[in-house]
Amino acid sequence: MNLFAQIIVNGTLQGGLYAVMALGLALVWGVLNIVNLAHGAFIMLGAYASWYLYTYLHIDPFLGLPITAVVMFALGYALQRGLLNLIVRAPMFNTLLITFGLEVVLTYMAQLVFSADFRTINPPYAGNSLVLGSVVFPVARLAAFGVAIVLTVGMWVFLLHTRLGRAIRATAQNLVAARLYGVEPRHLYAMTFALGIALAGAAGTLYGTVSQINPYIGASLTAKSFAISIIGGLDNPLGVIVGGLFLGIVESLTTLYIGQTFADVASFGILALVLIVKPSGLLGKTA
Repeated sequence: MNLFAQIIVNGTLQGGLYAVMALGLALVWGVLNIVNLAHGAFIMLGAYASWYLYTYLHIDPFLGLPITAVVMFALGYALQRGLLNLIVRAPMFNTLLITFGLEVVLTYMAQLVFSADFRTINPPYAGNSLVLGSVVFPVARLAAFGVAIVLTVGMWVFLLHTRLGRAIRATAQNLVAARLYGVEPRHLYAMTFALGIALAGAAGTLYGTVSQINPYIGASLTAKSFAISIIGGLDNPLGVIVGGLFLGIVESLTTLYIGQTFADVASFGILALVLIVKPSGLLGKTA
């Protein structure tokens, strides 16, 4: 029973990280109709940015998270206005090609700058844990989970209760009607993509505090984010939380009872089942 409780805790903490990883992808996909295959590469860049801030400037990764998010926001805005805005309403295949090419470029640029060696962010509290009964809560994972939930709920509040958030939702639902109400699509698209990349950068910071990083982690993180976005639903950040937590717990239970090798099999098996039974996702619209 103690082992089962520990596995559930580990899965929940991992699921919170999954949620914030997928949030940026779901936002960009839901509004711009762009499946960003470079999403994982942006998470990787965010992790390296936090690693650099901690290693060379001695800024704690959680304190440096806003810096990383702002830098990634600026990068996302520039990329959307200068490149992706050209194919915003192009066929899906074109956007897949462009973002895949971007993923390749970012990956090899990261290898050139940082080498292919594994890097870790190890603040002094990295090995600390809180013990509640017989269940252990690693401090770094607990902090990452807390920040992930705050970011995800904050995005939900932002989309519901701010002028820009309502404009983003309106554009996702009906571009023509949004134009009639004075929404300027090019700027809004750039802001949306920049927010998605800022969230990816924040997710990279959290990922770097609990896992090793190298230039090639992006593809697997994109796949995981894709699965969570579909499972939770594209238009509801709370659905992304549910999808992330659900997937984290399923993977942990699969690792316990079947083996680590089958964790990804379980994840994408759940994705296939959701697509068959409820294509709109657990709490979302049709993907």
